[in-house]
Amino acid sequence: MNSRIVPLVLLLLLVGVQAQLWTGRGSVHHVQEMREKIAVQKQANAEARQANERLTSEVHDLRDGLDMVEEKARNELGMVKPNEIYVQVTHR
Repeated sequence: MNSRIVPLVLLLLLVGVQAQLWTGRGSVHHVQEMREKIAVQKQANAEARQANERLTSEVHDLRDGLDMVEEKARNELGMVKPNEIYVQVTHR
């Protein structure tokens, strides 16, 4: 009887390990889902990093001088300096 118990226990352990491999937390499907989530998160991080770099550059430019402020005011708001005449040229 002892000779039959050991293989039976080993077989049950093997079934348990296989069940965990295919359905549990560390299963093949779960690992694939986590890899996909990581890839999506890395892409989002890269986009956020680019946006941060762009904003950091703009903040640096705004702190360093008023040239960018003046350029934005002229281009976006149509502002002119005192005693300056604004001329708009249209192309056909």
